[in-house]
Amino acid sequence: MIRTILYLTVVLLCGNVYAQDYSYFTKTIRTFYTSAAEAEKQYDLLVSKEQIPFAIGDSVAFLYRGEANSVAWMGDFNGWGYDKNFHNKGTRIPNTNIWILKTSFPADARLDYKIVVNESTWLLDPVNTHQQWSGVGGGSPNSELRMPRWAADPVTEPMEGIQRGKIQKDILINSALLGYQVTYSIYTPPGFNPAQRTIYPIIYITDGYEYMHEQMGNMPVILDNLIHLKKIKPVIAVFIDHREPVNRSNNRRMQELAMNSGYLAFITTELIPKIEKQYMVSIDPKDRAILGTSMGGLTAAYFAFSRPNLFGLAGIQSPAFWFKPEIYTLCENPEKPPVKIFMTTGTINDTREGAEKMKTLLNKNTCTYQFREVNQGHSWGNWRDLTDDILIYFFPAN
Repeated sequence: MIRTILYLTVVLLCGNVYAQDYSYFTKTIRTFYTSAAEAEKQYDLLVSKEQIPFAIGDSVAFLYRGEANSVAWMGDFNGWGYDKNFHNKGTRIPNTNIWILKTSFPADARLDYKIVVNESTWLLDPVNTHQQWSGVGGGSPNSELRMPRWAADPVTEPMEGIQRGKIQKDILINSALLGYQVTYSIYTPPGFNPAQRTIYPIIYITDGYEYMHEQMGNMPVILDNLIHLKKIKPVIAVFIDHREPVNRSNNRRMQELAMNSGYLAFITTELIPKIEKQYMVSIDPKDRAILGTSMGGLTAAYFAFSRPNLFGLAGIQSPAFWFKPEIYTLCENPEKPPVKIFMTTGTINDTREGAEKMKTLLNKNTCTYQFREVNQGHSWGNWRDLTDDILIYFFPAN
């Protein structure tokens, strides 16, 4: 009885908070329609407080000021234009050049977006300081909507006064199997000393350039922090670059990561032996991980279920299982399920449907796994936020 009373009290209190939030949101938006002068004043006030987009509770108003015939917002919330059911067109506030789009998202959502003016000019939000370099391949920023209950994970930012690992970048390997050159980078943990002959676990990472990039995956910083906090044991990481070494604009990921048996052979018979010859790393599958996002998530599942004798750990982020549906057949009845899988997906125009289908198969074949969903889209903000969870699951400190 006491527990029931406490539960009802919490529900009522939370409901009251949401009611107050929505009341404040409605009052603020109403001000824009009082007069043109009040609209300009309210807009400037929100800009000064860095509150555009204006988000309270689960409600949000996108705002843009500028002369235009039309203004729309494109982003994770409408699949960057693919989801036609989401109303993304703004309306002009009368007698002003201020445009508004009101909508709602989960209170802990984080989403990428851009503004589209006159159906042709794509802009970063000029009054939003939050940006996220995004999309697989990255290279340019999006504006970032941070709903009130979303908060950045501190472990994704550099910690002061700690030892840092070292990165040897752009190591070249000539692949006889692929018939071309591949580059990769190696992260060695703080205190690494080959003379000590310490044996380290190892993780291989597809889309390694993006996972390394400080504006995208920022994974070396996450590794440094987790090792310092003693949340994971020291680990060596291999960041595989899919860009052609002499022409970085040519990214081969769509070929290499599409359940490509030739690429799997390159990794297992050329790259891994080279790494294991040069570094004291464990050869036990339970200490060897493969990690990737989107097409790389598809590849992580493909590698682990094809070669469980090599990869006992598979980090699968926002997997593009739709690209090769035969992955489900491969994973449905494995001879020996991988030891551990950590799979993640966003809930907003990401890969939730395919991930849920794979989750059903993992239950069926008795895999040991963790599954996480977050209210985000197909974005490096999503994947970076969950990298620490994967690493802690794979390499917990003793």
